[in-house]
Amino acid sequence: MGNTNLSGAIPSTVGNLQNLAYLRLSNNNLSGEISSSFQKNKKLIALFLDRNHFHGHIRSHLDQCQNLMQLDLSNNNLNGSIFPAVKTLLILNLSYNRLSGALPAEVGQMDHINTLDISGNMFSGEIPSTLGDCNGLLILVMKDNYFQGSIPLSFSSLRSIEILDLSNNNLSGEIPKFWEAFDFLEILNLSYNNFEGVVIVLVFVFVCWLKKKKAQKQTSSSIGNTWQNLSYRTLRRATDGFSSTNLIGVGSFGSVYKGILQENGTNVAVKVLNLTCHGALKSFKAECETLKCIRHRSLLKVLTVCSSTDYDGNDFKALVYEFMVNGSLKEWLHPNPIPADAVGPPKHLSLIQRMKISIDITFALDYLHNQCHSTIVHCDLKPSNVLLDAEMVGHVGDFGLAKFVLESTSYTNTNTSSAGLRGTIGYVAPEYGMGSAVSIEGDVYSYGILLLEMFTGISPTAEIFKESLNLHNFVDEALPEQVLEITDPILVQEVESVASQSGKSTIQNCLLMVYRIGIACSVGVPGERMNITNVATQLCSIRDRLHTTGLPR
Repeated sequence: MGNTNLSGAIPSTVGNLQNLAYLRLSNNNLSGEISSSFQKNKKLIALFLDRNHFHGHIRSHLDQCQNLMQLDLSNNNLNGSIFPAVKTLLILNLSYNRLSGALPAEVGQMDHINTLDISGNMFSGEIPSTLGDCNGLLILVMKDNYFQGSIPLSFSSLRSIEILDLSNNNLSGEIPKFWEAFDFLEILNLSYNNFEGVVIVLVFVFVCWLKKKKAQKQTSSSIGNTWQNLSYRTLRRATDGFSSTNLIGVGSFGSVYKGILQENGTNVAVKVLNLTCHGALKSFKAECETLKCIRHRSLLKVLTVCSSTDYDGNDFKALVYEFMVNGSLKEWLHPNPIPADAVGPPKHLSLIQRMKISIDITFALDYLHNQCHSTIVHCDLKPSNVLLDAEMVGHVGDFGLAKFVLESTSYTNTNTSSAGLRGTIGYVAPEYGMGSAVSIEGDVYSYGILLLEMFTGISPTAEIFKESLNLHNFVDEALPEQVLEITDPILVQEVESVASQSGKSTIQNCLLMVYRIGIACSVGVPGERMNITNVATQLCSIRDRLHTTGLPR
């Protein structure tokens, strides 16, 4: 109901809309205080009240909307110092109001926020160091306030930041140099502050910017003009001649090697395409086309590509990725037998780790499905395509089967049988086997199976699944009475280690909710599957409940 000249106050009866998930009232003439009745809208995901005439304080009741992911209250007359630090928020815009006081430390509790705009207010005091805990931030705009003190060193954790605007404040001290290493930083505005040596540091920043631009120009290639086209020789040296000792994986269209680029010492993963395999070249082009359009902290980062020839004159194509030191999720869910002379603890994932990784995957899918310029369907989500970094953050990779969906509707019955089966047996949506077009619902199905696998520890292709029995039915038939019986024994041990009976009960209830989400995602009818945004919201809520039980994080 935006842009409709509505006036007056929001009626309190809006709280009676129990299933309300999305409300846009932008650019109207609405006034009064923001209704406290929103606390009743437990399923609210997105709320847009920007460009109106609301006044008064931002009510703390908004903190009770624990499914809220987008909140825009910008361009109103709101005042006070209450800050809605809802943990599930991805986008928060409070710009151009009359908010004042210090920015509370609770801002760091918004674990997954990627956009925060509080510009054009009257915030003062020092910038809280906890803001550095929001390490998924892509856009941070704090200009036109009264912040003072130095830039927190914790900002060094904001490695994904693209736009950072701290201009027109009273900040002082030295400008940090760690921004030089920020690969994604495109806009940095520190003007109209009181920094030391400003002229010299700005020259330094400008030189860094020129170096980055020059590097970007040098790394352009014929494929999307995005990456440096490394030579076959460079990658051969990096992988010690594509040695079997550096082989870390084999896929449908090629092999993956660990390597070290001698030019800068960067550890990389090199995916070498087997061009004799039918579909490999098409996969290479699809992955390049997809990767040049996307950027998210839960997606595997591509560093460069190689389109060259080998020493025998044969075509050679490879993709070079950021190396993930903890390998794939598959290696942790189904580790190989431990040799007698093995050094170090065996691989296993705790309950909290599995929750966090499952949430990382949902955020990646939500980005692909709902936040890209064109909807992207991954088409091959499975444990081997989820990579884990040093902090055990999950990164979705391998876009060799990815497809852009240009239609406004996400699911279509258009027959595409000529394209063949898209995905991997056990994870592929059943409608694909009947010739249906790829869809975001197909990705949700794969995610549902993956989620069930993560917590049962059972692969969907295990020998126990024959005839009509599959992982979906196996879990569905066991609930709710046998929730622990179907759970990975490693996780059951964690449950038993919790001292309080109430804690054990909470964990069992959380597992039950996780399984029901997995079942809801993997139902046979595409239109009945759960929305991935709702999945992310519910899993975040479950994760927060698990944190209260005393389980190790």
